[in-house]
Amino acid sequence: MPVLVSTTRVPSPPVRPAAVRRAAERMLEALGRPDAELSILLCDDATIHELNQTYRAKDRPTDVLAFAMAEGEGGELAGELLGDVVISLETARRQAAERGLAIAFEVIFLLAHGLLHLVGYDHRDDAEERVMNAKTEELVAVVRGARGTAALVEKRAKSVEKPPAKRRSGSKKSS
Repeated sequence: MPVLVSTTRVPSPPVRPAAVRRAAERMLEALGRPDAELSILLCDDATIHELNQTYRAKDRPTDVLAFAMAEGEGGELAGELLGDVVISLETARRQAAERGLAIAFEVIFLLAHGLLHLVGYDHRDDAEERVMNAKTEELVAVVRGARGTAALVEKRAKSVEKPPAKRRSGSKKSS
């Protein structure tokens, strides 16, 4: 199961690429795709911002992007080549701090989320989101162990659902 993890513009990654690779391999095994090929890029906000703008027309950084080889013209030829997951370590660090979680947990969560997109899951409506969240929790549990994973995923989900704090007039909102 070839999983390649690379970094760009992150001189001292807060998580070891080898640990991310092992996590991805365990997730692929759990998904019944042990022979799948996957590329993971751990990057900074500027890199993911550029990718998000180029490929999704969204002019802001994001936490994770997934580029599935099975989508689009010629996708049926991808075979076990799943595609790419791109994770912004800067955004992951901020989100982990805001949620009171370890950055390693946030990166594993984002990896699971991106990987699920590569194998066909989505969250376009509430029903799809429930299924994807449950599957994400399963994959995180495979890596971290079942103990406490549900509580961490729940804590992360609740922090995402909180309404945004009111801004003071004149302040700029960053996305």
